[in-house]
Amino acid sequence: MKQMGVFKEERSKRVLRGVKTIFFLITMFISLLWFSAPILLVIADTLLPSALLSASISPSPLSLQNISSYLIDYDFRVSLIDIPLISIVRSAVILCVYSLCDGPRLSRGPYLGTATFCSVSSLIFVSLKASYVFGESRNGGGGGLLYGRAMEVALFISSMALAIAHIVVAYRTSCRERRKLLVYKIDIESVSLCKNGFPRYQKKILQEERIK
Repeated sequence: MKQMGVFKEERSKRVLRGVKTIFFLITMFISLLWFSAPILLVIADTLLPSALLSASISPSPLSLQNISSYLIDYDFRVSLIDIPLISIVRSAVILCVYSLCDGPRLSRGPYLGTATFCSVSSLIFVSLKASYVFGESRNGGGGGLLYGRAMEVALFISSMALAIAHIVVAYRTSCRERRKLLVYKIDIESVSLCKNGFPRYQKKILQEERIK
């Protein structure tokens, strides 16, 4: 009986350790996703609108030849090729600024400002374009036309949602970096002062102590 009790106790401990390990791994995975949110969002913003555009023009797949023909015959009121291109340019600019910024710059300034400017500009453009594209109703056409129309709606919604997501992620990243600076008691304006002026200030204190 004692052996059975010991066996059950060891088994319960193993199960508890397994649950704790799984919980720890899930927490680490969520933290990794949250920390990598700007990069993951850039990847989604680059791929998703292009995939939706390719689905809307099926059965002909999206290729370089199709892209060149769409650009040649571009019309703001009906063409959709500019939606994924705007997403790609927006993501490229935000990613470049994000990669060039360090902690203090991520806390406020270039990254948040660039993400907000690019996202708001693209939102205005896409909203204006949607008023032209969906301004005139299309009647008939069967299931194929309805499927293509649904993909067009999904294309516009995804572009707008990803633009808003860029602003949210940039703001959350800025708040996270500010909390890091506050935890370590580092003022954003004093980072450059500490790098450049602290050694001179320390020498001055030592000289004053010697004089005393």
